[in-house]
Amino acid sequence: MKILVCISQVPDTTAKIAFSDNNTTFNTQGVTFIINPYDEWYALVRALELKESGPATAVHLVTVGKADAEPVIRKALALGGDEAIRIDADSNDPYSIAANIADYAKAHNYDLVLCGKESIDYNNGSVGAMVAELLDMNFLGFASKIDVAGTTVTVKREIDGGEETDACELPLVISCQKGVAEARIPNMRGIMAARTKPLTVVAGAAVAAVSSITGYEMPPAKSGVKMISADNMDELVKLLHSEAKVI
Repeated sequence: MKILVCISQVPDTTAKIAFSDNNTTFNTQGVTFIINPYDEWYALVRALELKESGPATAVHLVTVGKADAEPVIRKALALGGDEAIRIDADSNDPYSIAANIADYAKAHNYDLVLCGKESIDYNNGSVGAMVAELLDMNFLGFASKIDVAGTTVTVKREIDGGEETDACELPLVISCQKGVAEARIPNMRGIMAARTKPLTVVAGAAVAAVSSITGYEMPPAKSGVKMISADNMDELVKLLHSEAKVI
C-alpha cells in the first residue's frame, strides 16, 4: 500500500501577522513557517505508523509551493517519509492546490491519500474532499482513528453529538484530526537522513484558480474587562443584556 501525505506550509502561530499593498497581501517578512500541525502530527505520523506496523510499503509527501517550502518538507522527511514531491506552483486557491495534488497522485497510483482536516492559516478544510473528487475516490473526513486490514480501512470520525465508525475499501482519501496519532519530534538520525532523501520538483498543472483573496483584515481588538462585584447580580444581568447581548 502506497500512501501519499499532503503537506502544507503555514505561518508559525507565534508569528506577528501583517499585511501590505493596502491589505491585499500577506507580508511574509520575518515570518517563520512550519508544517501545518494537522498534516504533521496526525496525517504524517499515522502514515508512518502504518508503514512501521506493516500495511504500508511507502510513505511519500507532497506539497504545492515554491522553493521556499523545501525546508518545511525536509523536516517532514526527517520524521520518516521516504521521499517528497514539491509541485512548483503558488496559489492560495484550494481548488488549484487540490487539482495539482490529484494530477500527481493519479499518475503514481497511490492507495491512500492522507491530509490534515484543515490548514491553520486559512482554515478552509476543503482540499482533501476536492482531491478525492478529482481522483474519483471515496472520502472520509475528520478521522480520529484509522485502522487498515487488507484493502479495508476502518475510520472512527467525529460527528455532531458523537462519533461514527465507517469501513471503506481502498483507494481512499482521509482527512485527519486530533486522536488519530501521537505527535513525534524528528531525531538526529532522521534529520541527517532527510538531507539525502529524494525531493523531486515537478511542474505545476495548468489549473485555473476559481477563487482569489481580495483583502485581509485583522480581528477587532478585544475590549477591556469589566469587574462586577459578586453581590451586584442586577448589574451583571443588565450588562449581559445591554452590552454583551448574550441574554
